[in-house]
Amino acid sequence: MKRLLTLMICITAGLNGFSQAQPANQTYNFSITDCTNYAFEHKDSVINANLDVKSADYRVKEIIGQGLPQINGTASFQDYLKVPTTLLPGEFFGAPAGTFIPVKFGVKYQSNIGIGASQLLFDPSYIVGLQGRKTYKELYSRAYTRSRIDAQVNVTKAYYQVLVSNEQIKLLDANIAQLKQQVDQTTAQNKQGFVEKIDVDRIAVQYNNLVTNRENTLRLLALNYQLLKFQIGMPIEYNLTLRDNLSDITMTEDVAETVTDTTFYKRRIEYNLFETNVQLSRYDLKRIKGQFLPTLSANVNYASSYQNNSFGSLYSTSFPSSYIGLTLNVPIFSGFQRTNRVKQYEITVQKNLNSLNSLKNALSLQASQARIVYFNGIQSLNNQKRNQELAREVLRVSKIKYQQGVGSSIEVTQAQTSLETADNSYIQSLYDALVSKVDLDRAFGKIQ
Repeated sequence: MKRLLTLMICITAGLNGFSQAQPANQTYNFSITDCTNYAFEHKDSVINANLDVKSADYRVKEIIGQGLPQINGTASFQDYLKVPTTLLPGEFFGAPAGTFIPVKFGVKYQSNIGIGASQLLFDPSYIVGLQGRKTYKELYSRAYTRSRIDAQVNVTKAYYQVLVSNEQIKLLDANIAQLKQQVDQTTAQNKQGFVEKIDVDRIAVQYNNLVTNRENTLRLLALNYQLLKFQIGMPIEYNLTLRDNLSDITMTEDVAETVTDTTFYKRRIEYNLFETNVQLSRYDLKRIKGQFLPTLSANVNYASSYQNNSFGSLYSTSFPSSYIGLTLNVPIFSGFQRTNRVKQYEITVQKNLNSLNSLKNALSLQASQARIVYFNGIQSLNNQKRNQELAREVLRVSKIKYQQGVGSSIEVTQAQTSLETADNSYIQSLYDALVSKVDLDRAFGKIQ
């Protein structure tokens, strides 16, 4: 527990230090496009995906380097504390047969310095690697595109959430203003004896609830701003204001063009990514098949040997050696390992093709669902707009009847409650419609 508390204190101190290091008076006024572009440059997921693209480029260069000359230098030094002894037949030196004479060969100090180079002349695996380098880079480029799309979707939804919260506050302000006027009028009428105290209390309760609701919504609005800043990778302490308005967003019920668009899945980055994976699995299969073919490489080596019983004179005399040659490796039999490996990769390719077809169907289903959800969302939004207007009209008539003495305060209170309910339903439908529009655009590959 103490360790956890210490860790939390350290993290908090680090975050505070980071916050103090950042200028707190930075202010930005962003449109949706500005927020998206900012996220492309500052959101960690997008930045990391871009780094993966650069890493893939270096990986391709590494693969290319395998076909370039490989040069290595070597150096060694030995100090024989005991010079090795070899036994020679005694008859070589006139001794009886069957006896051996110990003889020491070599010197105390030995050193070798050399340099060698090899050049790959033919290797099917290397050739396949060169063929697949463009596809390999394409995989990470498309992954980077997917991260940009994800960021744009998240930013747009967070931006819409702030706009909807601002709209909700406007509605609350309008209701509070008219309800405050009604509270003042009812209070004055109560003092004059025209209405009862309970009528004042009913309206006061509604007014207090609206004020509290507005305060809660303001706190949620501040949180929504922080969420938006998080989605674009902006420090929380920066000031952000929005340039776009809800009136700038076009939402229509016409989704007929999406019905006739049958090749939309080809624009989906998820489909493109899987296509790339299928192609890479085919290259893997070709690489494994290439293991049945021989490989050929050229070799060259130059070395110099130094030997002496005196360390000071070790490098006074050298004994050079050099050679050039070819190395041919011909695979003959591996216990059917390569054959079985090829079968495995063939199955992998088939599985990837099956998954690609399944993904196509899944994307079609997702697009159909997004189309229906968007259409239903627009219908609900339009319906809630009408309900909102009707509730406002009912409240207006109820007030007139109450002021003329032909209505009750309960009727006015109920009408006010109905208007608040209609406003809340409108706000929720507005956000749902906006989110469904983003999901529809993504489902049909319009967000790139």
